[in-house]
Amino acid sequence: MERQRVVITGMGALTPIGNTINEFWENAVNGTSGAVPITRFDTTKFKTKFACQLKNYNVKDYLDRTDIKRTDLFSQYALIATQEALNDSGLDLQSISPYDIGVIWGSGQGGMDYYEKEVKIYAKTGEPRFSPMLGPKMLINMGAGMISLKFGLKGMSYTTASACATSNTAIMDAYNYIRLGKAKVFVTGGSEAGIIEMGIGGFNAMRALSVNNEHPEKASRPFDVQRDGFVMGEGAGTLILEDYEHAKQRGAKIYAEIVGAAMTSDAYHVAASHPEGEGAAKAMELALAEAGVAPDEVDYLNAHATSTPIGDISEINAIRKLFGESPENLRISSSKSMTGHLLGAAGAVESILCIKAIETGLITPTINTTEIDPVIPKSINIVTGKSIQAEVKVAITNSFGFGGHNATLVFKKWED
Repeated sequence: MERQRVVITGMGALTPIGNTINEFWENAVNGTSGAVPITRFDTTKFKTKFACQLKNYNVKDYLDRTDIKRTDLFSQYALIATQEALNDSGLDLQSISPYDIGVIWGSGQGGMDYYEKEVKIYAKTGEPRFSPMLGPKMLINMGAGMISLKFGLKGMSYTTASACATSNTAIMDAYNYIRLGKAKVFVTGGSEAGIIEMGIGGFNAMRALSVNNEHPEKASRPFDVQRDGFVMGEGAGTLILEDYEHAKQRGAKIYAEIVGAAMTSDAYHVAASHPEGEGAAKAMELALAEAGVAPDEVDYLNAHATSTPIGDISEINAIRKLFGESPENLRISSSKSMTGHLLGAAGAVESILCIKAIETGLITPTINTTEIDPVIPKSINIVTGKSIQAEVKVAITNSFGFGGHNATLVFKKWED
């Protein structure tokens, strides 16, 4: 069966280092940290007192009163990033059958912000007077549901949930459905709003978060010998995936092509990656095989690397398995050093950086990493400090999630 080619024709971003694609990209290129003291709640009793929050952000600048009233933060972020992506794509929604456009969205936690608020009111009053919007706001599928509702998109619509691999999984599903001719266009990506008391407190209990409260801007330091945990982030990333023939017919700008995607399971531990990176290596291997790309043809890898002691080395071991001890052409960086970890939205935001690297020939850096862990071979080329100029024809991004989920996407420079 002949498969359709799938291209990216639009992008949108709402991140701790930029509320638009252009702002996000500029700050990523400049190596900007998004970590600041948490202002959402009183952190006095919390071990971690900082996170990568959105900046200069007011939801009223983007959404009307009705949309705000019926959505949790994660759905609001989804709507905002998607509006930018649709604008960027140049799609005329009035000239396309709404049944030809689907939504596959990702979120690891869904509407936990609103859920937490309602539970706290109930615990305080003892009265079960819950808001009638509790269900619609907290449901994890409502990111996809609200995008479909807001923009009148009537194709298939659902949400993937694979923890921190979630938005990679959503993008993979959208890619596969277009290849199979099930839709012409998909809105896909992910959003997360995890900077809440339960989020920070829960990850503190797991000892997963950095506690570098004195220097939060330097806390996320993937691959560094002194890394002590990840930094929570929030936001959304949206990609418009489109059947090539459809994009060509309407004269769309094409940023890049998605040529491979794969997912595996570690089946190892509820929260830790396999120490040798077996599942991660297999996901990358399968994705590249589907793309018809050899490992030595990959120019850039946006690593999952969250700045945790075990996880970073697990991914390095996976890279060594597939690319060898001295991958000559491969540059690696972790943008979580700047954005923090956006959980279910991470893969979408990091996919955007891969696509921009292909478009511009700039690879964004891993900031704060001053002394690479000595267990990592010096022959592994980790881009630290500043962005570098390099031709990028093929870029891949990894996302790994609690439960052992591994998801890899392969993007390629567009060639007609």
